[in-house]
Amino acid sequence: MADEPVPPTPAPSSGSGSLFAQGEKFQRINVSEEMRSCFLDYSMSVIVSRALPDVRDGLKPSQRRILYTMGELNLTPTRKHLKSAKIVGDTMGNYHPHGDQAIYPTLVHMAQPWAIREPLIDSQGNFGSIEGDPPASMRYTEARLTHLGIALMEDLDRDTVDFVPNYDERLTEPVVLPAAFPNLLVNGSTGIAVGMATNMPPHNFGEVVEAICLVIDKPEVSIEGLMKVMKGPDFPLGAQILGQEGIKNYFHTGRGSVKVRAKVHTEEQKGGRTVLIVDEIPFNVNRATLVEKIGDLVRDKTVPEISDIRDESDENTRVVIEIKRDAVPKVVLNKLFKLTSLESSFSVNALAIDRGKPKTLNLKEMINCYVEHRREVILRRTRFELRKAEDRAELLEGYLIAQSNLDEFIRIIRESKNREEAKHKLEDFKFPRATVEKWGIKIRDERRLRDGNYLLTERQIDAVLDLRLYQLTGLERDKITKEYNELLERISDLIDILSKEIRVLTIIKKELRALKDKHATERRTEIVPDEGEMLLEDLIANEGVIITLTHKGLIKRTNINSYRSQRRGGRGVIGHAASEENRNEEGDFVEHLFTASTHDYLMFFTNTGRVYVERVYEIPEMGRASKGKSIANLLELKSDESVAAMIRIESRRSSKNEDITWESEDYLFFATKQGTVKRTKLSDFANYRKGGIIAIGIDPADKDLLMSVVLTDGKKEVVLITKTGMSIRFDENDVRFMGRPASGVKGITLEKGDEVVATALVDPNSTLLVAGENGIGKRTEFTEYRQQSRGGKGIITMKTTEKTGQVAGALTVTGETEIMLITEKGLMVRTSSKDIRETGRNAQGVKLINLEAGDKLLAIAPVISEKNESAEDGEAEQPNLDG
Repeated sequence: MADEPVPPTPAPSSGSGSLFAQGEKFQRINVSEEMRSCFLDYSMSVIVSRALPDVRDGLKPSQRRILYTMGELNLTPTRKHLKSAKIVGDTMGNYHPHGDQAIYPTLVHMAQPWAIREPLIDSQGNFGSIEGDPPASMRYTEARLTHLGIALMEDLDRDTVDFVPNYDERLTEPVVLPAAFPNLLVNGSTGIAVGMATNMPPHNFGEVVEAICLVIDKPEVSIEGLMKVMKGPDFPLGAQILGQEGIKNYFHTGRGSVKVRAKVHTEEQKGGRTVLIVDEIPFNVNRATLVEKIGDLVRDKTVPEISDIRDESDENTRVVIEIKRDAVPKVVLNKLFKLTSLESSFSVNALAIDRGKPKTLNLKEMINCYVEHRREVILRRTRFELRKAEDRAELLEGYLIAQSNLDEFIRIIRESKNREEAKHKLEDFKFPRATVEKWGIKIRDERRLRDGNYLLTERQIDAVLDLRLYQLTGLERDKITKEYNELLERISDLIDILSKEIRVLTIIKKELRALKDKHATERRTEIVPDEGEMLLEDLIANEGVIITLTHKGLIKRTNINSYRSQRRGGRGVIGHAASEENRNEEGDFVEHLFTASTHDYLMFFTNTGRVYVERVYEIPEMGRASKGKSIANLLELKSDESVAAMIRIESRRSSKNEDITWESEDYLFFATKQGTVKRTKLSDFANYRKGGIIAIGIDPADKDLLMSVVLTDGKKEVVLITKTGMSIRFDENDVRFMGRPASGVKGITLEKGDEVVATALVDPNSTLLVAGENGIGKRTEFTEYRQQSRGGKGIITMKTTEKTGQVAGALTVTGETEIMLITEKGLMVRTSSKDIRETGRNAQGVKLINLEAGDKLLAIAPVISEKNESAEDGEAEQPNLDG
């Protein structure tokens, strides 16, 4: 079997071509198992000894060794800077034998104020830049520790942490630094190991300290409670964090994603031009690369609204983005947020070494690990100080005894032949306990007594024999007594610290707050509410447009301000390149016209009963005289389909910025040319597809086609108007609502050759405008149209004659409604309905537009009203689209 152990096999005797020495043995091994074992060993070495930070001091081994080397070189903030090459060389030679190309960048990183929230190294010389420029060679730069760099190593000489041999066992190095402040939380960390990585953001020093103190005071505090004092990441470059969700996630689980956005403000320049000023950029974003990316977007015309971009930064960021006069600053800014690193995500993975093992930690776990580390440091420091105090007290006791028995001690020393004899005689010297206590000496260790008598220790005897004559004076005795009494108080205090947990925790808080008072700075990163996922409509200005569709399927959108308002009877302006010459050559003319807002939805209903849904901003934008683009580029129409009706669905969003357009209780009312009607809930169309869905069932054998679709609230009355001037008014509830595939019911009975040309909704405060092909139109009160049952022949709405021509269209209008008139030759006139006189049902009406010979009125449509209101945040005025 392959898995069975194979006994060692003696090597063949040395001979010609043999690979083995004589007598050498070899053993077969499983290569797969050996590779697995070796790779696991390598992985753990990288994870624990190179790539991941320790949760206690927040440092990776290379960082810790650099700081420790600088401490050994005594590079305190009060000393002058030392060449980086010396620091790197000592680190490499003594503790970190991995090459200067690994050590120097680590040193540089700990000194860059844009890369680390609280620098641990004070640099001098070229240490790189935020634009990604590399630092100068280490032979040119100099460095020393900052105050916080020193704080990480404070009390390192007081037996506060364990030391282990260095790589060649010549020296020892600390396993972890005492870390007087929580470096992992304050400065964060980044590292990639084998199969795992860490990415911790920095936080505000003061907030972290207060969070730790809160955990000490209230161990049961929740993470939500901690978030009241520790708000979230605080990046060196400031910027803004969008929302709390990502922060909550990694505070609770150790993992999350935080959206970071640049801080930008606008300034007005001469000539009314607006510029965007980028003041702060997201963490780890290269400023030069960012400016270059924006320039590429401008050159590619992806963001054509920008006219110029300049980087005017010094030690502070200032990127100036000039935008064109007619551009909307917020729209341009939203595009840049979407397309550049002006908005980026910081993916948090709070992975650190805890007790020798990699572990993903939440906020409270990281704080608890740090508190436990500091508790151990303080206990070990206290024990060290207690030992030192007791050792000193022991010597002072010897001095006091010697001074109290000066004559006897001098006699013994003078009578002794040498130091050793004097030492032996003093070892046998006994002092009654009562006498010793009378001299002011406190018996702190009963083991020092023998048969009730106090004996001098070897250290005390050596100290007495080393006494100088001046130390035997009375002044020196008072000084020694004072020091001894102070030491006794100090020893008592140290013992109290070791015996009371509350004392240890109080010291942790006191020392942290002392550092906070010296080094904490104001929060730089602002946390603002998240506006939600960046949607495409956020990049598009919300403005009024006119949608036109020609008979041959050319579609476009044009800004509504391109059409000037005219009086009734005006000649109009050319709104589409369909002159008489073009019409004769191409046989094309504008067939459909619609007004909408760029954020709205457009439903395209085809003559065969299907519907396609697109956003208005997806319609190609073109000039007033342009022909448009083929609708085949927009909709996946079938060969026998043409657009019969278009309807605008106003885009609606909830308070949470969720699209709730299709959740309305509205209905779509359908009418076919043969007088069939149907009602369907708008919500039935929420799951539209790019390839279109069925809107109404139309049997091709009936030779019927969809004519119009209107949006209702379920409480309207409907008027159907035919091309011969007939009409019928009935309650829409006479038509029960049906599903999308349903065919519908009869709405009006038509005479032979007649067909439905328009559908209007009844409004008591409005009138019905009916227009004939020859440019004649009229407005009539709805009261003149009596309500009937659906399915009847109806009544006359307009007497159609040679003067009027057949009915071209009908609309429900008020005195404030503006309408657009469009002719077969592409002439457009925008006029107000109040200029059209009201008449009775049987009247022919008045002239709406002056038509050229051979031209005729093709369609009429309402224009969305405009109210100039100041936009929020000081933006330029934009039309408010009421629909």
